[in-house]
Parts: sequence; structure tokens; C-alpha cells
Amino acid sequence: MMKNRKQLTALGLSALMAVSLTACSSGSGSAPASSQPAQTGTQDSGAPAQVDKSQRLIVYTNSGSNGRDAWLKEEAASAGYNVEVVQIQGGDLANRIIAEKNNPQADLVFGLNSIEYEKLKKESVLDPWEPDWAGDVDMSLGDPDGYYYPIVIQPLVNMMNADLENPPKDYLELLDPQWNGKYTILNFGGGTGKTMLAGLLVRFRDDSGEFGISEEGWETAKKWIQNGHMEQSGEDYVGNTISGQIPICEMWGSGVLQNQTERNYQFQILVPEVGVPYVTEQVAMVTGSKNRDLAVDFANWFGSADIQAKWMKQFGTIPCQPAALDQADDAIKDFVAKVHPQDMDWGFIAENIEQWVEKCELEFLQ
Repeated sequence: MMKNRKQLTALGLSALMAVSLTACSSGSGSAPASSQPAQTGTQDSGAPAQVDKSQRLIVYTNSGSNGRDAWLKEEAASAGYNVEVVQIQGGDLANRIIAEKNNPQADLVFGLNSIEYEKLKKESVLDPWEPDWAGDVDMSLGDPDGYYYPIVIQPLVNMMNADLENPPKDYLELLDPQWNGKYTILNFGGGTGKTMLAGLLVRFRDDSGEFGISEEGWETAKKWIQNGHMEQSGEDYVGNTISGQIPICEMWGSGVLQNQTERNYQFQILVPEVGVPYVTEQVAMVTGSKNRDLAVDFANWFGSADIQAKWMKQFGTIPCQPAALDQADDAIKDFVAKVHPQDMDWGFIAENIEQWVEKCELEFLQ
């Protein structure tokens, strides 16, 4: 039963139906340095029994828009924490932490995906640790080295017209001429399109190949891109899927559920045997924090089943915590049961993704 419950955690639904890791609204708030005295903290274990919650805790996130930052601050205050939540756009957040390496302002960070956290690990701005709920969540979605831990998950899928006959069962089948122009690829400037591209390329990993991908992999990517329909600004690609004009399109999990509700429509979902890419919101400790024990204590609280259930109900997320997910409605549970995660080496992806995108845009887009 626990295995099944953990399997159900492998999905995220971002707030207000957006890809929470890459599409959060911008906000450049400032984070003044803490003036509180340093605590003696542990970097690789849970927080001690006693912490001074009155000390100010600086939390960086790209998942604080649309009122989430205010809600979290208020909820934390009711639990005794003195939290300042600094909302920073996803594309800028990792760079901000790296820029502050020699004078860290944040105590912890949550909301980024594994690609961004791997960059932070490489820059040595995160410390290893372990929350007391680590044993409750599916750690195949987190960091095996113990630097970041999953709290909210979201799959990236291809949704299909409900009446599409003999639909493809794998992305590679889309290369067949019968699907020419019949599937929409989201642009590579966004997180969904970029990660879906990565999900295809990692199936052809070859460390001796160009940017770690075999010649067969690049030829496959070329055919996949040129056989498909690239997203055009302003087009209703969901409407095109429903009408059957372009019956397949990429979509984040929350987008599938949102459009099924708003358009009163039930999509088919393409789930390859290898699984689908999962975008995961994670929480991590920033190196140099003067409040390490307090930061770990707060993360234990925030990632708990009780708080993640409240977070889910307030903002439409899907938590990694099985006990929190148990409280989700049937539509979400049914969707989660249809998908499973693809094995993704996020360190390898982080190292190469920008070069992959550049090659595809320069050489394959027509």
C-alpha cells in the first residue's frame, strides 16, 4: 500500500495551473541580511529539539506568486516562525543565490527544479541535510546526495484528442509520416518544451557523442522537430487538440486537468513505457546560513503532510507526501495513476540542456 501511495506522489499540479518551476510570475524582492546571532547547526541531519523561532528566517522561492508568499508567511507565523518569503522569478533565482555566494542572504530555498539545483550543487552553494519526512516521500525524485528533497511534483505529458484512433504509445512513434504535423511541440524557451526535449534526448545518451548524445539521438530529434508543429505565439493549441486539427500536444499535468475542467473534455494521455519527465519542486539549505537549525526545523514543518495538504487545498498543488495526497479529489488521483516517472539524470541534463536547445534551434528548426 505504501508503495502505491508513494507512486501516487509522483505528480505535481502547480498553483493557478502553471508550470510552477518555470512560469512563476516575476518578483525581485530584496532580502536584507539577517542580523541575528549565528546558530550552531547540523548540515546532514534533522534539526535539534529546540530552536529559537523568533529569529528571522529568509526563504527564497520562485513559487511564492499569486498570494502564496503571503499565505506561507501567515501560516508560518501561526506556528511561531518569523519568516520573510522572497519571491524571485525561476530563471533568476539560481543566479541570485550563486551571485550571493560570498555573502549569502537566504537560509533556504524551495520551488526550483532538479536542473537548477544541480547548478547550485556544482557552484557549492547548497549544504547536505535530511528532513524528518524524507522516509515518507519518493526519494527517486530527490537528490541521492541529500542536497534537495521533493515537495511537489508535476509530470509533463502529451495529451491527445479523445477520439484519436490508434494513438501513438511512444514519442518515437511520432516520427512516422502518419503523424506529420499532428502534434504540437511547445517552444524551447519555456520549461515544459525544454524538459520534454531533454526527455527525448536522454534516451540516446552517448558520452562520446556531441553534447553527450549519439548521432542516432540527434537524427531522431531532428525528425521529431521537423515532423511536428512548433507552438506559434497566440495559437490555441489546446483547442486544436480538441478539434482534431492538431490532435496531440505537450502539456504539464495541471494544464491537462485545468483544461478538462474548463472545457468539459476528457483527453487521452500518451505515456511511454519509459515514463514521462517529472518536474519536481524541491527544498534545500543554502550554504552559509546563520540559522541552519532553524531552517531545517522550518523545512520539517513546511514539508510535513499536514502543511502540504493545506498547501494543496489552497493553491492546487499535488504534494509528494502520501498522507497529504490522500486528501486530493478523485480526478487528480485518477490522473496520477495513469503516469509514471521517466528515469532522468538531472546532473547530466543540467550540464548540457542549454547546448541541446541551441543546437536544435539553430540546426533543426525550419
